[in-house]
Amino acid sequence: MYKIGAFAKLSGVTVKTLRHYDELGLLKPARVDEESGYRFYTADQLLTIRRIAGFKKQGLTLEMMRPMLRGPSSLTQAECTLLERRKQLELQVQEARRQIAEIDERLVRIERHAAAAEEGMFSIRSVEPVLVASIRESLPKGQLCLLLDELKQYVRSHGEESDSELTIVWHSRADCDEEPSDIEVAVPVSNQISSNLRVKIHQLSGMEKAASYIHRCDPYKENCTATEALRRWIANESYRPIENLPFREIYLTSDKDIYGQLRMAEAIVPVERV
Repeated sequence: MYKIGAFAKLSGVTVKTLRHYDELGLLKPARVDEESGYRFYTADQLLTIRRIAGFKKQGLTLEMMRPMLRGPSSLTQAECTLLERRKQLELQVQEARRQIAEIDERLVRIERHAAAAEEGMFSIRSVEPVLVASIRESLPKGQLCLLLDELKQYVRSHGEESDSELTIVWHSRADCDEEPSDIEVAVPVSNQISSNLRVKIHQLSGMEKAASYIHRCDPYKENCTATEALRRWIANESYRPIENLPFREIYLTSDKDIYGQLRMAEAIVPVERV
């Protein structure tokens, strides 16, 4: 017979593990000295240790092993246990594949946004009309995130993608961020989903000619100067803003694709030649 320390070295498991197996009833000592409380094991109990190790390689939990280690256990019972574990592994594989697919999509978006940033920051381009779900309200800029969250929840509840590009249309902007501005937030939708008192489904108008500024900004700060920089560039290029048309901001990077503090965004101002 072997004392617990010697048997631990022989079996390649720790004393703590042997005590845990004893508590769970997976591997009881062959004898326990009544006076000292010492546990003793026999060489043939190594087989149980090896069986436990084999079951662990199959991913079985200690609880799943118990009926196959204690007392009579039929092949049918073993088959059921293994089939249950196989089903668990299949679900894990499916989840792993889903996560890999999502990571691949994010990598593509990161590459696309990086390329967009490298192509040039300022440009003149046309803007195509797009079907959107939108909410328009007069509120301080600090509450903009609440409006965006409400809209994303709505489109998600109607089976639409909520993490696509977000557009903010500034119909009028207060001089102070604490004062209410006339703001419309919009998310592209693929179908004519239902509207309600808050959410409107409509065609966001296009622009024949617009000045664009693709940049990186911190969504946690309220002092983004992109629009001011774009207006200066517009003046230098002999254009002027069309005053009766609102300017827009588009968040090119979705919330879940922000790594660090910066997100890709585009400021858009409708323009005409001076």
